[in-house]
Amino acid sequence: MQIHPTAIVSKKAKLADDIQVGPYAIIGDKVAIGKATSIHAHCVIEGNTTIGRGCEIFTGAVVGSRPQDLKYKGEKSFLVIGNNNIIREYSTFNPGTGEGSKTIVGNDNLFMAYSHIAHDCVVGNNCVIANNGTLAGHVTIEDKAVVGGLVAIHQFVRVGMLSIIGGCSKVVQDIPPYSTCDGHPARVYGLNLVGLKRNSISKDSIEQLDRAFRIFFNTGLTTRHALEKVEQEVPSGNEVSYLVNFIKNSQRGIVRSCRK
Repeated sequence: MQIHPTAIVSKKAKLADDIQVGPYAIIGDKVAIGKATSIHAHCVIEGNTTIGRGCEIFTGAVVGSRPQDLKYKGEKSFLVIGNNNIIREYSTFNPGTGEGSKTIVGNDNLFMAYSHIAHDCVVGNNCVIANNGTLAGHVTIEDKAVVGGLVAIHQFVRVGMLSIIGGCSKVVQDIPPYSTCDGHPARVYGLNLVGLKRNSISKDSIEQLDRAFRIFFNTGLTTRHALEKVEQEVPSGNEVSYLVNFIKNSQRGIVRSCRK
């Protein structure tokens, strides 16, 4: 364990033997940090926070501070961060709000500088949140999604897997999986073809998704009628079924097409 002499580390914290803690970092009583994790200078890790192995947290990040929610009255809530996450400079992560609630971050994610993960959010695996990407409370980011710089995401929004959101977008409704979205407010521009190909999605599946997207976003049909048409006309492969179920389970509604 390498702890800089200027760091303030609670003796009650549960720290793996091989972690590194940089100058002037602060680690609180209830923090647990896994193997091979590195905490850089001036970081603050506090609250009921668990950080997995192999993470790297850069200068000035504040992880586990009380939620920015007026409903919070000191309830015991948690922040759980998985393995191999990179958290860049001055990012902020908050725990849940209600008693026993959690903010959960998966594995192998990149959070660029000044990104913010608010209370009760869930972030999956292999995601990228670019600089100043901001998640309000109760946001869900599914696996392999990319959130561009300066994107603001409204509370309770879901961002589907393998989607990408262009920089400076305003996101107030659910982002469908496999999509490319952009705008203020965000709109669907089409499939995330680059992401689909990089993740070895088959040509047949991409063609089926393309057909489904054209029905959902280009025909002008209501969501209910578009769902019926997709289920009747498009073969129900894994990706199409996932898309259909995501849309069926949307609470805030799905963002619409960029086409008027």
